[in-house]
Amino acid sequence: MAIIECIPNVSEGRRSDVVDAIAAAVRAVPGVRVLDYSSDASHNRSVFTLAGDAAPLKTAMLALFERAVAAIDLRTHRGEHPRLGAVDVVPFVPIEGVTMDACVTLAKELAQAVASRFGIPIFLYEEASSNPARKNLEDIRRGEYEGLAAKMKTPGWMPDYGPAEPHSSAGASVIGARMPLIAYNINLNTDRVDIAKKIAAAVRHSSGGLRYVKAAGFMLEDRRIAQVSMNLTNYQKTPIFRVFEMVKREAERHGVSILESEIIGLVPSAALVGAAEFYLQLDRFGENQILEHKLRAAE
Repeated sequence: MAIIECIPNVSEGRRSDVVDAIAAAVRAVPGVRVLDYSSDASHNRSVFTLAGDAAPLKTAMLALFERAVAAIDLRTHRGEHPRLGAVDVVPFVPIEGVTMDACVTLAKELAQAVASRFGIPIFLYEEASSNPARKNLEDIRRGEYEGLAAKMKTPGWMPDYGPAEPHSSAGASVIGARMPLIAYNINLNTDRVDIAKKIAAAVRHSSGGLRYVKAAGFMLEDRRIAQVSMNLTNYQKTPIFRVFEMVKREAERHGVSILESEIIGLVPSAALVGAAEFYLQLDRFGENQILEHKLRAAE
């Protein structure tokens, strides 16, 4: 059986009825499992984690778009997290019995269907994009919804599918295929967002930091604390504990401390095992020493 993970990010994190209705629409599709979904009011964003084969996932995503486009209006949407569309980004990730090429094909099929049914411009990203300037999500999303109409009039920014101008309320969507990543945030014991932005600049790859880290600094207005929000795109080559330690050192340089960290959505167990090995200084520890892993293997 082929297993593909899909992690749609939706620009709504404050109206629980809307988020629950989107989850229910996806859950109603046979062959799709809703593994997790969570919302962040400050970011005004929700992240869903789904798993299934290509055909049911495509059906589920069209159901998700239908609910989200009807309920979300970016003309009045406000939140800390950058966003381009009501359904902001949809990545497909190969997990088991499926190739990256198959995920690329699925991404393109969904992009074409969404553009045709909803009139939303679609940009392909990561492995689904053949345009080097449109591989990275942050490059596509730069300028956000508010700058999208002007951006789409400039050379090189016609969408891969759909109309040449944004949908009035749903903006545009980014759909693609990629390897697994970890959405990881570190909250600082300060309300100075300028410090969070400086730390993000130090840790992210694009400005000279760690190779497989994307980062930005935000203010969580509801809690009055600053956050370093990150995507770890290869946890094996840039492990989560190394990111934590670098953020900690940078924070100390600015006279602040880490309040807490959080993982958004799901995480491979190997990433947490690596952190345990590092902080507990475990010698010759392996995943076969984890009770639950042994039980599953025995089954």
